[in-house]
Amino acid sequence: MIMIQRLLIGAVATLGMVVPAAGQTWTIDSNHSAASFAVRHMSVSIIRGEFQTMTGTVEFDGEDITKALVSVEIDAASVNTRVPRRDAHLRTADFFDVAKFPKITFTSKRIEPAGPGRFRMTGDLTMHGVTKEVVLTGEGPSKPFLDPKGTLFSGATATGTINRRDFGMNYGAIFDGAVEIADQIQLTLDAELRRKVSP
Repeated sequence: MIMIQRLLIGAVATLGMVVPAAGQTWTIDSNHSAASFAVRHMSVSIIRGEFQTMTGTVEFDGEDITKALVSVEIDAASVNTRVPRRDAHLRTADFFDVAKFPKITFTSKRIEPAGPGRFRMTGDLTMHGVTKEVVLTGEGPSKPFLDPKGTLFSGATATGTINRRDFGMNYGAIFDGAVEIADQIQLTLDAELRRKVSP
């Protein structure tokens, strides 16, 4: 009888080792998160902007970053470069065409460790009606902390470079050898994550 009990205990322990922990849903706090970008203008300066409305979720068990699932949705019309006239142009068919394509989305496909506290994330970016696989490198997630109201907080940052022409954004000219708008765009996702753990 004792031998059977030991065998059962061993079997349960083994199962506990191979069954993955259930994922937990973290919500991206749009008030403290943003998707930003940087692009070179006329080959001399860098224009920076951001999309002020970004929502989404991260499924993460708190242990294995490779099993995390990231889903992000960005309101294309929320683009802000601090120049209203330029922002209005960015919303037209020359660029984001927000009337036709109001959302920009990113969905992760796989995540790999890239050193202590770092990761490499591959996923599908859909923008201007085109979906392309992109690779982002990032830091995080940060160590969670619990506030007095029972909400866990964490955060992560991911960045990568895309070619705007891959997404059908071909507007721009060349003046005296200077490119009006560079093809390469640097993207950065800064996300504050929240998860309620008690009422």
